[in-house]
Amino acid sequence: MADQIQKIVTGLPKLKTVTGVWAVADDRAAQGDTAFAADLGIALARTYGAGEQMWQYRSVFDHLLRLLATAPGQEHVTQALRLVSAAEVSSRKLDRYAASLLASSHEAAVLAAAFTGHTSEELRACLVHELILRGVVVAETPGISGWVTSPHWSRHPLGWLPLTLSEMEASADLPSYNLRGSSHSMPFGPSDSTDLAVVVSAPIPSAEEATQLVTATVMAKAVANWAEESNGRIEARAFDFAEGLEDRAVPKALLSLGLECLRGAGKKTALTVTACRPAQAWQVLFAAASAGGAYNSGSYGAYGRLAAWQSMAALAGSPEGAAAGEVEARVRECAWHVFDADTKWFEQVAWDIGLAVLASDRRRLSVLAATDTD
Repeated sequence: MADQIQKIVTGLPKLKTVTGVWAVADDRAAQGDTAFAADLGIALARTYGAGEQMWQYRSVFDHLLRLLATAPGQEHVTQALRLVSAAEVSSRKLDRYAASLLASSHEAAVLAAAFTGHTSEELRACLVHELILRGVVVAETPGISGWVTSPHWSRHPLGWLPLTLSEMEASADLPSYNLRGSSHSMPFGPSDSTDLAVVVSAPIPSAEEATQLVTATVMAKAVANWAEESNGRIEARAFDFAEGLEDRAVPKALLSLGLECLRGAGKKTALTVTACRPAQAWQVLFAAASAGGAYNSGSYGAYGRLAAWQSMAALAGSPEGAAAGEVEARVRECAWHVFDADTKWFEQVAWDIGLAVLASDRRRLSVLAATDTD
């Protein structure tokens, strides 16, 4: 086996196609030799994993990881964990990806193996929340409950998140993986909502810009990857009104604020505003954060969940340091809206988001718009 692995490693840069290497690994796994894929992946990482990685390595390594992480059986999980935990391979980004692959393909009881041995704390934390997103009660799952209820990981960024799904998270769109690829829905754009007509009769109270850089950054957490890793644009702003706004006045208020994303809307270009439930807003933000935009793959489930919560918290005006329960209560008190306009700012391809959130006192309107294109 060592000779075959060394031959593959040495010849990899010369290959014009890597399907032959895929086939070798697939055949060995079919014969029961799951360790071969992990051994090959570690050997390849030792030689080609550092620096700018060539396409042959990236393609073969991804295939090996998918082969181990998505195939049924404890032995496949054991070897997948060995692969991603190897010193030559281990990284926070890979842990997030591997956790998504594993949680989408295996029962929690099988994945309990990740909570013993040399698996990284990052992978464990990501697995916990990938499982929670899939409805697993991790605090009652043998082999996992001891780790998730221990205080030692409370300072981990994901430790802030609740260990059970909130009501607004019930409709998370999660990817489906197989050996050759994945599929994921894109819940962007208005749906399951009540249209609000633009109110033209009642005057809109005067408004002052209340945007603070720190708050705007947190509001945009869920879509930040669109701008950082793809071709996206983001506008995150907040406005304080002299008097309270009625929900039906939100469309006209949006047109009065000088938003870049709505430049030109309201005359020849129609503005569509619809009232929505917090769950719909969370679903859109989670998809943007976890699945990414046109040219990236996002943060996957665990960190996508965190980013969606962070954006929801900032849009709802939750104070910094608020617990998840306090954030959820504040979210419910707000009036949530999605909006859309065929302006030049929005790419109108597939990745367009417009959210407007009216605070519980109806005097602050927070706006998050994002767009991306391939």
